[in-house]
Amino acid sequence: MNTISISRRRFAQLLGAGAAAAIVKPALSFAGEPAASPGTESVVRLSANENPYGPSPEALKAMNDAFGLACRYPDEQNDLLIEKLAKINGVNRDQVLLGDGSGEILKLCAETFTGSTTPNRKKAGRGTLVAADPTFEAILNHASVNGAEVVKVPLTGNFSHDLPKMAAAAKQGLIYICNPNNPTASITPKNELSEFIAKTPRQTMILVDEAYFHYADSPDYESVIPLVKNYSNLIVARTFSKIYGMAGLRCGYCVAQHDTIERMRPHQSWDSVNIMALAAAAASLDDPDQVANGKRLNSEAKTFVTAEIDKMGYKQIPSQANFIMFDLKRPVVPLIKALKERNVQVGRLFPALPKHMRLTIGKKSEMESFLAAFRQVVA
Repeated sequence: MNTISISRRRFAQLLGAGAAAAIVKPALSFAGEPAASPGTESVVRLSANENPYGPSPEALKAMNDAFGLACRYPDEQNDLLIEKLAKINGVNRDQVLLGDGSGEILKLCAETFTGSTTPNRKKAGRGTLVAADPTFEAILNHASVNGAEVVKVPLTGNFSHDLPKMAAAAKQGLIYICNPNNPTASITPKNELSEFIAKTPRQTMILVDEAYFHYADSPDYESVIPLVKNYSNLIVARTFSKIYGMAGLRCGYCVAQHDTIERMRPHQSWDSVNIMALAAAAASLDDPDQVANGKRLNSEAKTFVTAEIDKMGYKQIPSQANFIMFDLKRPVVPLIKALKERNVQVGRLFPALPKHMRLTIGKKSEMESFLAAFRQVVA
């Protein structure tokens, strides 16, 4: 018993000194951000679209409370989170599949719907993956490993998915739509997307990745989860990595019809989501402030930095996410390297847009650090 008590204290320490304080601290304010501890933030990380404010205080408490359950398999916690997600999304329990981050959901979709027809995977892939260019590349890599043909369709001039061309390129298999899209932070309008889903043949699967759903506030955007009940070929992926600040914990899920879920399940490892992530995710859903605060803080910091970038004459793609992408009018790679030398990390090169920089929206202090370094490297 004493060992467990000591371990629990050590676990709280590993969460950081801010974890215990977060449970009782007041809501974060943009103007009054807490100062970073000396030496803890030498690198300004604006490269991975993470939420710098971290998990909900309720999530931190739930992880601490669940520490004693680490010796158990997470079956019961799985059931609890699935029950909550089904209720929130207005679907049945058997229409929800949890994943080790939404990254695992993308991998499962690639294996299930673009993988080889034989167990030893020696034959060419049975399907085609159609995706935008640029978009989040993980699923493209998974499909390529499976031997599938990967077809990239350039975004439109408005940086939305070119749905007619994607439909024309599809050969059964899978169509991947990241909406809002990473790395452009742009959206594909809801009417265009719903019409596309309705017209796509049922033998062609559609995966809509809504990782950044909570940040989008355009009247032209909405989730397609309500459409799942009508379309057996629709899968919608979500994650706790973004608005819920749990990127390091790895928890995501998808919503689809029961038969589609059952096609994916054999490709998944048992109990792939750890018990701490499950406890934190379930608690996050009960915190009414986590999403609201996350959206507000992101919006305030984004408004600040985009105004400064506008003053410098750089054109931005309208953002519906917790990051922005803007045109540097010159190759981006040298600037990425120059910023890194100044301890500021920004998004990597996206070959389809070699002169655009992707920038995660961090705290105001982090955006100020970026602007100071950016002004130096573009001078």
